[in-house]
Parts: sequence; structure tokens; C-alpha cells
Amino acid sequence: MFLVFIAGASPAIVGRASALYQRTDYENSLRVLAEDPAPDAGNYLLSGKNYFMLGDYKKAIEFLEKALASSPNSSEYELWLGRAWGRRAETSGWLLAGVHASRARQCFERAVALDPHNREARNDLFDFYLNAPGFLGGGLEKAAASANTIAAERPAEYEFEEAQLADRRKDYAAAEARLRRAMELAPTEAGRIVDLARYVAKRGRLQEADLLFEQARKLAPSQPRVAFAEARVNIENRRNLEQARRLLEEYLRASLTPDDPPRQEAEKLLRRAGG
Repeated sequence: MFLVFIAGASPAIVGRASALYQRTDYENSLRVLAEDPAPDAGNYLLSGKNYFMLGDYKKAIEFLEKALASSPNSSEYELWLGRAWGRRAETSGWLLAGVHASRARQCFERAVALDPHNREARNDLFDFYLNAPGFLGGGLEKAAASANTIAAERPAEYEFEEAQLADRRKDYAAAEARLRRAMELAPTEAGRIVDLARYVAKRGRLQEADLLFEQARKLAPSQPRVAFAEARVNIENRRNLEQARRLLEEYLRASLTPDDPPRQEAEKLLRRAGG
């Protein structure tokens, strides 16, 4: 009986912990995972993701490396390990940041090689190439080549990535045109409208951004991240602060998922808005 319990422990425990993770209850998810008498790769992955969300990137790497050791051909495990190394690079001193960033790039590249259809891995690899300097393996040419690989399969995302490249080249008209094209290609995705709203706000056209955010809210009234994005734009521009506070309070009451901006970010913005 004890052996049977051990054999079936991980799936049941990981299932319970995963439900807590999806509700952003990362600490209790970890407590449940710690009860597992026979942790497997799934347990290690979820533990690593929990620590990542809690900002403990060193601990996240420890568990994600265990997951990858158990399943070395997993694109998903490589992706999350790359994310943890990337965040560790962002939070490290300059002596170690480069080493950690290079490890992140290697993980992202392996994740894409293992599964060329892993969309999140391709997105993260593009972001790395776009933002990292050449001596760390980044660069606009690599980012452009990465973007080209998704042009046929994911045209809206391709236009979004091309917009980012155009913006880096200071071709602002082309960047905006690409964002509008992405919105046309994905008319049911509120996120595409939010991307354009944030961009025109950055270009100083705040009233136009207001109209776009209103459009996004109507399209996706149940997506709290739309309210978060609008509040952030208003706070960054020191305008409509009462509305921004209301939107953030609404956001903090919502049922958030790991894909939404962290509550801590919303709380920090709320303090900036005087809430």
C-alpha cells in the first residue's frame, strides 16, 4: 500500500499545487509540493515556477535544473530555466550579470531548438536578442531573423515584433503602422489594442490612447490586465490619477493568474498614484 501511495503521490500533489499556483498563491503551492514523498520532474518544474514568481531566482534555478535533469529534452523546462537565469542577470551585480545572461540565451535557444513551435520560447528568445548587447549574443539582426521565423504561422505576433524593431531603429511611423496591422490581424485580442494604446501614449497622444483603452475594455471586460495597463499609462503621465487608483483597486480585487502583472506591481503603482 505504501508503494502504491508513493507511485501516485506526485500527480495528485502537483495537481493540488498547480491549482494554487494558477490563483497566484505561490507560497501555499510550495507547501503542498513539499508534502510530496516522491517528487518528480513535474514537481520540480512547478516548484521552480513558484520560486520564480516569488522573486527567489536562485532557488528557482535549483529546482528547474532538477526538472531538466529528469527530462533533458523538455523545451518547457529549458524555457523556464532561461527565464530564471535572465531574471538573475537583471538582479545581479555587473560581474555576474553577463554570465547569467549568457546562460539565459543558451536556454532560450535550446528551448526553441527542442520545439520550434513553442511560442513562448520564441517570444523570449526574440526579446533577448532585441534587448541584449552583441557581446552577450544579442543584436537587432538576430532579433529580425527570429521574427521572420514566425511570419507565416503567427502574423499578428510577427507584426508586433517588427514594430519593436522599427521603434529601436527610431522609425516611429513604421512601428505604429506595424502595431495597427497586428491589431487588424487579431481583432478579438484586446492585448493588441493595448499594445497600440501604450505606444501612442508614449508618443504623447494621450487622448487617442484613452479611446483605445476604452475599446480594449469593451472587447475584454473580464481581463484585469487591461485595467492595469491603462492605470500604468496614466500614472506614468501624471494624469487621471483618480481613475488610475480606481482601476488598480479593481485590479487588486480581481482573480489574477500568473500571466497577469504581479499584485506587488499594482500596489507599487497605487502608492505612486497616492492610493
